[in-house]
Amino acid sequence: MNIPDSSQKRIVIIGGGFAGVTLAQKLNHKGFQVVLIDKQNYHTFQPLLYQVATGGLEAGSIAYPLRKVIQGFSNFYFRMTSVKEIDTQNHKIISEIGELRYDYLVIATGSKTNFFGNKEIERNAMSMKTIPQSLNIRSFILENFEQAVLTKDVNERNALMNFVLVGAGPTGVELAGALAEMKKEILQKDYPDLDIQKMQINLIQSNDRVLNTMSEKSSIASEKFLENLGVKVYKNLRVTNYDGRTVTTNTDIVFDTATVIWTAGVQGAAIHGLKADALVDRVERIKVNEINLVKGYDNIFALGDIACMETTQYPQGHPMMAQPAMQQAALLAENLPKYIAGKPTKPFVYHDKGSMATIGRNLAVVDLPKYHFSGFFAWFVWMFVHLFSLIGFKNKAVVFMNWVYNYVRYDREGRLIVRPYKKKSFVTFTSDEV
Repeated sequence: MNIPDSSQKRIVIIGGGFAGVTLAQKLNHKGFQVVLIDKQNYHTFQPLLYQVATGGLEAGSIAYPLRKVIQGFSNFYFRMTSVKEIDTQNHKIISEIGELRYDYLVIATGSKTNFFGNKEIERNAMSMKTIPQSLNIRSFILENFEQAVLTKDVNERNALMNFVLVGAGPTGVELAGALAEMKKEILQKDYPDLDIQKMQINLIQSNDRVLNTMSEKSSIASEKFLENLGVKVYKNLRVTNYDGRTVTTNTDIVFDTATVIWTAGVQGAAIHGLKADALVDRVERIKVNEINLVKGYDNIFALGDIACMETTQYPQGHPMMAQPAMQQAALLAENLPKYIAGKPTKPFVYHDKGSMATIGRNLAVVDLPKYHFSGFFAWFVWMFVHLFSLIGFKNKAVVFMNWVYNYVRYDREGRLIVRPYKKKSFVTFTSDEV
């Protein structure tokens, strides 16, 4: 990888998400050689991916160059590659561009979509964990309407305008709300020759309430907001299959649709090489102790979504969100010099600062440790927190200006098919239909 030898201990960080970036920033001036590795050369602000998918923001607004994160840091390096395996015996990682020895390794690879073993759903549904996936969704949504204008087959047209979102967590709820606003304010103007009222937005949740990780008050409020926007919410309904055209469920309810967006679950993005007993079955998270040291190793750490730190309050590990990832990374940066020097370290304690989700214009829900509120003020708080959390002044300014424009004009300027995405032969046109 062309990393120079150094008299300083080498810390290799795999992953440029919230945990990896926070740790890299906090390790500056700590006396280490730091190598940050990611398969992309940018950090993604994942909470706003749904706005890229629905045309509210351009991809560059929620991405930040990883080389700029460590710009000016002494003895810091970035390499763009995918890590294929960890050779724990020889203390090195094996990547697409070569091997690299480490003194200490930090795995911060985040999470990926969990299809719970259903390969056909995985093959035919769409995910929204990365910027390319969000751009695919945006293109596919717009392409569906372009095809709906052309076809004379009513069933085909309805399927193209029927959207099924599986999973009513924050991502599913926010995406459903954004699609509903597009239907209400934008699509009927863009496609006057289509009956946009026939567009359906279906949100499916396998248990008895949406946003089930938030308070019951926020759950009830968000469901009411969604229904008022025209979203059909299905609870206690489980999707069993999707063949690219028909969604089947554990009941007699079926959906004829060209588009299924899967937000029903996540699992750790694990890397080969760790002992089997270091992994939690099914969710592929890595078992760590109170300082994020991986079980069975003395020089490998894991942070964020990939890490499973079992505590009394969180027996299945901390929530797979940005807050725990950033807090764990900040503490590890403080603990690492002490750990290496054999000094006492500080155990991790998660400070839950609250959670929130936006459903649409002037509509959001916020859970703070002692307060729960919804509506316009919650929406304002959501905007402020997300704007403040973005990396880079330019990103903040661009996102703010986009939000102001969208709010004043009831518009979304990002309705561009710049990278066409077509699923295999969903709709075929005869010559007289085109």
